[in-house]
Amino acid sequence: MKRTPTLLVAVLLLLTANLNGANVKTGIEVLRENNFDILQGKRVGLTTNPTGVDSQLQSTIDILWQAPNVNLVALYGPEHGVRGNVHAGDHVDNEVDKKTGLKMYSLYGKTRKPNKEMMDEIDVMVYDIQDNGCRSYTYISTLGMLMEACIEHGKELVVLDRPNPLGGNKIEGNIVEDGYISFVSQFKIPYLYGQTPGELALYLNATDYENKCQLTVVEMQGWTRDMTWDETGLEWIVASPHVPQGKSAIFYPVTGIFGEFGYVNIGVGYTLPFEIMGAPWVSADTLSEALNALELPGIEFRPIHFKPYYSVFKGEQCQGVQIHILDYEKARLSEIQFLIVQEMMRLWPERNWFELCDQKRFGMFNKVCGTNYIREEFGKRYRWEDIRDYWYKDVDWYREASSKYYLYK
Repeated sequence: MKRTPTLLVAVLLLLTANLNGANVKTGIEVLRENNFDILQGKRVGLTTNPTGVDSQLQSTIDILWQAPNVNLVALYGPEHGVRGNVHAGDHVDNEVDKKTGLKMYSLYGKTRKPNKEMMDEIDVMVYDIQDNGCRSYTYISTLGMLMEACIEHGKELVVLDRPNPLGGNKIEGNIVEDGYISFVSQFKIPYLYGQTPGELALYLNATDYENKCQLTVVEMQGWTRDMTWDETGLEWIVASPHVPQGKSAIFYPVTGIFGEFGYVNIGVGYTLPFEIMGAPWVSADTLSEALNALELPGIEFRPIHFKPYYSVFKGEQCQGVQIHILDYEKARLSEIQFLIVQEMMRLWPERNWFELCDQKRFGMFNKVCGTNYIREEFGKRYRWEDIRDYWYKDVDWYREASSKYYLYK
């Protein structure tokens, strides 16, 4: 039985809406302020996970479930599941949500795109998930699959918009080439694409689909493109097990591509996920000196000694560098890992990366890069300069093309 909140609870929610100092109202809060008008009289499905909360950390599931004028009938879960209880990459099963009794359909198991049975139950699909601004993070792939399903089955899609934690100006990486479309590179967009989920949905709806999705984006209030996550005033909710803080989202593209190989430790299994790179055969002082000599804009490298608790080199003493971003606006995030590998190969050439790593991971590396060119060309000399122009070749074009669908300045 659905629970109806009392008038007192509703008033208290309004009075306390910004007591935590949030400068940004997310889509779910704007939707609530508008009395859920676009959902009234419709059977509602919700695709979300633990990141779907308001500024007071109330779950979007609970908000819609408790709203007397919203008929929430089913939940849909991306990678890690609706409640965030599934490890990265593991399949998610269909279940029943213990709190609401609603069906929970998995969109990260045998089915990635909702099928007819899943879509027949609803009139409108609502999407509310905090993304991390990186193409290889699979939540936007789920968003794309929802768009396709809504087109195929004649359903509406409502995207409750949220900030891009990298801001709206970081665009890095080549677009995905034909033959390399996958769930970690679902669209022909750069590795860092500089859009909110709502803006990306608008762009894809205009450029990727012959038939258009019945799409509504509930815009945020107060967000601007130059905002860092801390400036939003919003609490960061663990988006996936190794992205526990807002800054983790920033570091994810700094080392995540080469982390695919498991040849060095990138902080996964230690207390600094994606913030370090190291191995037992590295000299921390030598590597940090070499990298700082490159004078990368906004970046400083510090020598670090660490022992991973799990994952690569579990229990082994490692040395490497911790990456410090001192000027975020100047920093070019995704190229840092290529330069670290470049200097590792120059200092320890006997540790030939692509010869000694798990070559079964080449396919995933290529998918994440959106091409095989990066691996093949970089592997010839391990010099960033050999692939730099290719990596950035689509940035200006994409910035202009995507800016037509910006919702925020």
